[in-house]
Amino acid sequence: MVNPEERNRNLVVKPITEILQGNDDTRSRKFGLEVKRQNRRALSVINQNLVGAKAYPCVVNKRRGLSDRRKQESCEKKKLDSLHPSVSRSQEETKKLKPSGNEFGDCIFIDEEEEKNEEATLDQPMPMSLEKPYNESDPMEEEVEMEDIEEEEEEEPILDIDDYDANNSLAAVEYVSDLYEFYRKTERFSCVPLDYMAQQFDITDKMRAILIDWLIEVHDKFELMNETLFLTVNLIDRFLSKQAVARKKLQLVGLVALLLACKYEEVSVPIVEDLVVISDKAYMRNEVLEMEKIMLSTLQFNMSLPTQYPFLKRFLKAAQSDKKLEILASFLIELALVDYEMVRYPPSLLAATAVYTAQCTIHGFSEWNSTCEFHSHYSENQLIECCRRMVRLHQKAGTDKLTGIHRKYSSSKFGYIATKYEAAHFLVSDSH
Repeated sequence: MVNPEERNRNLVVKPITEILQGNDDTRSRKFGLEVKRQNRRALSVINQNLVGAKAYPCVVNKRRGLSDRRKQESCEKKKLDSLHPSVSRSQEETKKLKPSGNEFGDCIFIDEEEEKNEEATLDQPMPMSLEKPYNESDPMEEEVEMEDIEEEEEEEPILDIDDYDANNSLAAVEYVSDLYEFYRKTERFSCVPLDYMAQQFDITDKMRAILIDWLIEVHDKFELMNETLFLTVNLIDRFLSKQAVARKKLQLVGLVALLLACKYEEVSVPIVEDLVVISDKAYMRNEVLEMEKIMLSTLQFNMSLPTQYPFLKRFLKAAQSDKKLEILASFLIELALVDYEMVRYPPSLLAATAVYTAQCTIHGFSEWNSTCEFHSHYSENQLIECCRRMVRLHQKAGTDKLTGIHRKYSSSKFGYIATKYEAAHFLVSDSH
């Protein structure tokens, strides 16, 4: 059991105010592809084409006459019968269609022998090929159907990522979609203006980076929850965007933000004296409590805002991640916490980019499938810009003076992930 005093002694650093006094350089298809089918040819159009075909010779008895009108009707009926055997009539029905001899004046005369040949033809059985229904497929229809099949095969299915947790009451499967829809609507309140540092008269973005890098180490040593870290950084940025802070008070702002995040997320909260000790007693207890009042009133007690973490967990689930992907995505998104330029992106976009970049880093190619796109609401093209910034942060991790995150993820606790994988250089080279 580690002595709390000894642990705090290990975390004691000389006040950041001394470091900060130096040179600044030391510091978003719908799915289900709608196939536009071509208009298939209606059956009536096909029949019209058949009716317009060349007529077969019409044969009648020389003793019977046909008027022009009845001759035409008889020819059309026999022509349809020959083209549509499925609707052909029996021999008796065919004979009934022959007009009686004294009804017509105009006649076409043929020999008796030809009439016998015709009757003999009618008496013969219908060939099997003609008895089958008319089912010759339209070439255009077959082509359209083949295209539909190919497109259905190419379309990736969207997986139900909550099916596994159907019986887990803590997963809140019935409400999870509504929850994340609410997160996406309210995450804009978590964002801060990119130029908020311009209103600060005594601090810079590099000082902010030093503070957050140190707080990540403190968070790890205290073994706090992941939600606490992201909320701490969120509180710092929101407070600094509304309140000007002197350089000597910047570390105090970070400690109070950590204290408030612990009160909101943790079961066991560090006491104020612990925070005083790790700051090398740069601040007194009453200063911590006074800054806590100022920060809460400035933020109007609004602590419940979505950060990157809940989105990261959701998108990792959509990506069906393993432990390596989960740790690497966490490493990348913590690198983004330190960089001031990354505050321009909303939390959901940063989380999606961390998962996408981690996939590319491990596998060497993109695996952003339709399931990831559906649950994140971001396409691959929407992630590229943020992804390239994140890759550059990965490239210089451990080489600059802010090495807290790199040391954290180079330990066995996190599978040496910081040293195991190189940055996905091909994602950056594509931009040149």
